[in-house]
Amino acid sequence: MKNLEMFCLAIQDEALKKIDLLNYIPVALGEKKYAINYLRDNTGDNISFKNKYYGEYTFHYWLWKNNFNNIPDDKWIGFCTYRRFWKKKLTKIHKIKNIKNEILDNIYPDWEKYDVILGDHISLESIKWIKVLKYGKLAFIRNPLSILKKGRTIRFHFDMFHGNGILDRAISLMDNNDREDFRNYVKTNTSFNKANMFICRSKKIMRSYYKAIFGWLEKCEKVFGFDLKGYGNIRLYAFLAERFLPFWFNKYCKVLEWPILFHDLREQY
Repeated sequence: MKNLEMFCLAIQDEALKKIDLLNYIPVALGEKKYAINYLRDNTGDNISFKNKYYGEYTFHYWLWKNNFNNIPDDKWIGFCTYRRFWKKKLTKIHKIKNIKNEILDNIYPDWEKYDVILGDHISLESIKWIKVLKYGKLAFIRNPLSILKKGRTIRFHFDMFHGNGILDRAISLMDNNDREDFRNYVKTNTSFNKANMFICRSKKIMRSYYKAIFGWLEKCEKVFGFDLKGYGNIRLYAFLAERFLPFWFNKYCKVLEWPILFHDLREQY
């Protein structure tokens, strides 16, 4: 791709082989052995052993610490996964016949007006009461306005699914530059850009983001540790990053939202 370097992350050999066919850069995450020698996050200065807690961020850390100088300055740098891709066009897709025809393969000219592309946002206002009753009784007590749709904020959602009060405790560990702004963001916003995906035109911007996110997560490790159990908790650091990412980029950059397409490469295409 002429002006786009797209890294696609996976943890299965089957998916990685199909990523290669898409002309994306396959990235194998974690410390397990893979059949082919793909780009990995476990060489040089790395935190690959934290992958089950950090998710895709173990590769972001590796890229930041080891490989930035190998990426040309005139390239946009993007990230996707074996199940979530950037759509090629702003059109509805009724049925995917060939995933390669539907996913992003170049940068659009009008993107030059922006610094960062983020995935389309997920609304939290539509959380059903059955889920609140099942997962969120304590979260509701802490966030009584969630009885209204406009009260179903990022904070309420995080309390429901990842632990009551954890997000507040994590925010208290932030540097002064972002702490109160982020606290206000999670208390007032009822949506966020999903999936920890972004495309960026500037390595300088990415370095600043990585410094902020990893500095914060390292502080969080000292409080929450790694004795984490259950899907909602074991990937705590990835979930914290998922809320911080849209806040940080929207605060410091000019952002464009772009749709994300769900398609599991482990299925035939």
